Order: sequence, then structure tokens, then C-alpha cells
Amino acid sequence: MKLICLECKNDVDLRTYHNLAKEQIIECNTCGITLLVTKISDAGDVSVEIVDEGK
Repeated sequence: MKLICLECKNDVDLRTYHNLAKEQIIECNTCGITLLVTKISDAGDVSVEIVDEGK
């Protein structure tokens, strides 16, 4: 699966999120922003929206 952070534009490491699902809260390992998973495509692309600004 692939995700680019909406805030810092870096790749988000999704390997730590086993069984990633829609409506799950994840955090960017680079900038610390909190993201809500809104969609996971069949191709493995993950769509998110910002829930809370980073640290």
C-alpha cells in the first residue's frame, strides 16, 4: 500500500499498520500529523484526510 502525507508530502510507512482499514486513524512518521483513512483502493492506494495537525 502507498500513501503520501498531505502535509509534508513524504511517504507514510504503512508497514506498522497491519490490517489497515477504512476509518482507521494513522500518523505520519515524518511530520506527526494525524490522518483518517477514507478509502483503500484495490490497487493499494490509500486516501486520507487530515484529522489533527502534527506535533
